[in-house]
Amino acid sequence: MNNNNTNNIYNSNNSKNNKGGSDSISMKVIARIRNDFPSKFGIPRQSGVVRELTGRIVFEPEYRNPDALRGIDGFDYLWLIWQFSEAVRDKWSPTVRPPILGGNTRMGVFATRSPFRPNAIGLSSVRLEGVELNTPEGPVLYVSGADLMDGTPIFDIKPYLAYADSHPEAAQGFRGEGWKRQLQVEIPDDLLAKVPEAKRAGLLGVLSNDPRPTYHDDEARIYGMPFGSQEIKFRVAKDKLIVVDVINF
Repeated sequence: MNNNNTNNIYNSNNSKNNKGGSDSISMKVIARIRNDFPSKFGIPRQSGVVRELTGRIVFEPEYRNPDALRGIDGFDYLWLIWQFSEAVRDKWSPTVRPPILGGNTRMGVFATRSPFRPNAIGLSSVRLEGVELNTPEGPVLYVSGADLMDGTPIFDIKPYLAYADSHPEAAQGFRGEGWKRQLQVEIPDDLLAKVPEAKRAGLLGVLSNDPRPTYHDDEARIYGMPFGSQEIKFRVAKDKLIVVDVINF
C-alpha cells in the first residue's frame, strides 16, 4: 500500500545522464488493487497459489479510459507490475535471507523474489475474471490469485502469453518444488458462518497455506490475521490450523 498521496514514484537521484551514478526515471501509478488484505500478514507468498482469492483493479483518474482496455477481455491471465510500497528502502543489500530456506541462509537478491530490492518492484501473474467498463470508479478489472496488499500501486498491466511466458520444464534453483507447508484447516460451523460466503474459499486457501512467518512454530500462540472487515484468530498444532474466533472490526 502506498504511504503517500503522490502518483509519481521517483528514485533518490533526479538528475539525467549522470555519468557518476545511475540514471533516474519516474514512473506513474496507473491503478491500485482492492482486496481483503489491509496488512501484509497472510498475503500468499506467490501469485496464483490461492486461486480463490479475488480482487479489483481500480484505475487512477488519469487512466480511467475504456479505450485503454480494448481487447483485454480476450486474455485469461495478466501480468501486474507493481511496487512493494511497504518495503521501500534508501539502501539495498546484495544478499537477502529467503524465508523458504528458514530465514538463516543468504542468497543473492537477484536470485530471489524478496521485496527488499534496489527497486522495490513486484511482478505477478493473475487470472482475469471479468471486465466492467462503466462503474462509479471507472473501468474495473476483476482478478483472482493476486499476492498484493490492498491499495498496492500498480505501474503497468500486460497480457500473459502462454507460448512465450510459460516454461514448465524450467529449473527452479533452491526454490525446488515451491511452498510445501500445507495445513488442514479446522473451523467450527458457527465461526465459518460469520465469514461472507463469497470470501470463504479464499480464506480457507490462505489458511491452508500457513500464513505464519516461516520461522514460527509455537503451538500455544494465537495469531490474528486481518481479512476483509474481520480478524481471523487461529493457532497451529503440527499440521492442523484451528480457527478459534472470527471478530468483526
